[in-house]
Amino acid sequence: MKNFVQAGENITVTAAAAATSGDSVKIGSLFGIAAGDAETGDPLVLVTAGIFDMPKVAADDITLGAAVYWRSSDGLVTTTASGNTKVGVAVTAAGNGAASVRVRLNGAF
Repeated sequence: MKNFVQAGENITVTAAAAATSGDSVKIGSLFGIAAGDAETGDPLVLVTAGIFDMPKVAADDITLGAAVYWRSSDGLVTTTASGNTKVGVAVTAAGNGAASVRVRLNGAF
């Protein structure tokens, strides 16, 4: 197919802000995990699909299969949809007090 460009799991963007490998990054509607370090204006590879351990709101009780949203105010994931960006689904449970949850990024949000 002559118009195919790439699979799209890794997308190179221009860093809108400094990023460190493993940081959650949102540019417009595009969300991904920084594959490496970048300064503002540098090329930055975002991984938009795959499974990642992500910091979560400690008070949230996230169940296996729950939709997970990213809260831009502090960079934590939560099950609260309102005002947050849907980024994936929990592939493990993480109870109240847990610092992180394993999330499958869907790459389609």
